[in-house]
Amino acid sequence: MQPTFKNISGIVLLTLLASFSWLMLKIIVLYIPLNPDTGFLQLKQAYLHIDAWRIAFYIHVFSSLLALLAGFTQFSKQLLKVKPTLHRKLGYVYVINILFITGPAGLVMSLYANGGSSSRIAFTFLDILWIFFTAMALHKAVKKDFISHRAFMIRSYSLTLSALSLRAWKVVFEEFTPMAPVDRYRIIAWLGWGLNLVIAEIIITRLLKRKKKNFPRVFPLIDAK
Repeated sequence: MQPTFKNISGIVLLTLLASFSWLMLKIIVLYIPLNPDTGFLQLKQAYLHIDAWRIAFYIHVFSSLLALLAGFTQFSKQLLKVKPTLHRKLGYVYVINILFITGPAGLVMSLYANGGSSSRIAFTFLDILWIFFTAMALHKAVKKDFISHRAFMIRSYSLTLSALSLRAWKVVFEEFTPMAPVDRYRIIAWLGWGLNLVIAEIIITRLLKRKKKNFPRVFPLIDAK
């Protein structure tokens, strides 16, 4: 069978996700055992004595990869078709993780973000929107409004991917701009998730336009009723 562009793009995306997830796993391992002088914590020594921040940091670090992987499975048509029960269970893992574990921890961390008030506002918006979109995705699924459910899942996962895009932009700015670290961080705090959300809205708009031509194919979750 001749591979299609869609199949090739899917393989590329899966490869990229696997590569970035492996890099994230390597970062996570650095914090085992709970070494207070490792990686990102070297920049946050002033906050280590704050119990709420320290607990939120470790929760966020150790649970974020689960959100990334569980969320990715929700866009697999094959999984939905062959294992709809597993699809739903992984969806609940994703939602519970964000609403009650990773999301709240990230919200606490955002209040102590580097870069001053601009960065703190950016990360606060990120976490509030992340929790809101995820909650709305669950609400729409329960109401069997699967079109809106899919749209909110795309928005939610675009913000989940900020865990990767923030790090990618950090490398780009370090390599190709002469900006001071604090100025780079302030820009990345907004760019790292803002651009993701713009792309998500473009994808949603395109899907809605295509829906008029081939509704079931574009929104396979409709078949899950």
